Amino acid sequence: MHAWPSPDVPTLPGQGLPLRLHDTSTGEVRPTSPGAEATIYVCGITPYDATHMGHAATYVAFDLVQRVWLDAGHDVHYVQNVTDVDDPLLARALETGDDWVELGDRETQLFREDMTALDVLPPRHYIGAVESIPAVVDYIQKLQTAGAVYDLEGDLYFRVHSDERFGSIANLPEEQMVAVFAERGGDPDRPGKEHPLDCLLWLRERPGDPSWDSPFGRGRPGWHIECSAIALDHLASPIDVQGGGSDLAFPHHEMGAAEAQVATGSWPYARHYTHAGMVRLDGEKMSKSRGNLVFVSRLRAAGTDPVAIRLALLAHHYRGDWDWTDAGLAAAEARLASWRASVAAPAAPPADGVLAAVRAHLADDLDAPGALAAIDRWAEDTRLRSGGPGAEDAAAGSLVRDVAAALLGVRL
Repeated sequence: MHAWPSPDVPTLPGQGLPLRLHDTSTGEVRPTSPGAEATIYVCGITPYDATHMGHAATYVAFDLVQRVWLDAGHDVHYVQNVTDVDDPLLARALETGDDWVELGDRETQLFREDMTALDVLPPRHYIGAVESIPAVVDYIQKLQTAGAVYDLEGDLYFRVHSDERFGSIANLPEEQMVAVFAERGGDPDRPGKEHPLDCLLWLRERPGDPSWDSPFGRGRPGWHIECSAIALDHLASPIDVQGGGSDLAFPHHEMGAAEAQVATGSWPYARHYTHAGMVRLDGEKMSKSRGNLVFVSRLRAAGTDPVAIRLALLAHHYRGDWDWTDAGLAAAEARLASWRASVAAPAAPPADGVLAAVRAHLADDLDAPGALAAIDRWAEDTRLRSGGPGAEDAAAGSLVRDVAAALLGVRL
């Protein structure tokens, strides 16, 4: 599966700062510590309804991780999956009368177009669940060898407590884990399971469902093992950052990490587990199940500049939950107009301080609002002093343009 085109990233003077990032497992903002190559795995979409603002906010947040690492001199190896076979996709195809493959392909292509419009750097490997089935089979066999798998009526389950550290990412009490597991695609109440939290590795063939041959019989992968297999197939363990929305911390990242750690016999699966907050509409989490979605593609079709959409996302710290509003988008459009006018000014105040401030804010747990405010101050100073004393730096606008493009993904 192919990703999307990579935008140009201007080279900035000097070198960026080491990135400090929040780790869900410890509850702390800690330094990331990649080597020459920084590795990141971010969970991708299930392509039955893309791309809403919750998606966009998550992928823009982890795009900033890439940009800060690149600016600090690291090569970045980024992997993202596409869950192109799963119950929600099959249910939507049945509901709409679409072929599930065609539905997935169509929504995945729309996602690519939205990511391109939002200037998101693509992953080096963009892998679908279907194409990863051989890797999934391989890792299930590793788990079988480790004694961590059991059969229930032809379905294979992972014994989550075969990983002695299970539960240490989201740090939820077991009663809450069981409740959340039920809400987010799990089956804690299925009779015959050894433990309510044990998760599905391989679903045996059901009438009418797509299925593939395997040593375990015909069937298809479970959700969590899909990501574990794709990540471990392309990235050395431990990976530097495992990322996604905060609703993935449990069960998805907890269970995927446990599978990976048992399959490889090594810990940790990731050095940082980092999660983006939820985007709400009218006080409710924006989600497909609620149908309260604002889509990037529909805003673009209505004539909204995608750079303004990106600025509207960056106005909120990635870890916080926040509300998408028309007022927020209007403020982003006004900010964009101000910045574009300022970088086009014939002369402006020096901008070295802007570069330093933006680098410092982003290196501090991706403080995008602080970075935007630094450019706002320069733009306002430019407006007040344009053509007057202190507006002697003809190259300042070009530098600010490059800073915005390289570090924030904002094309001016």
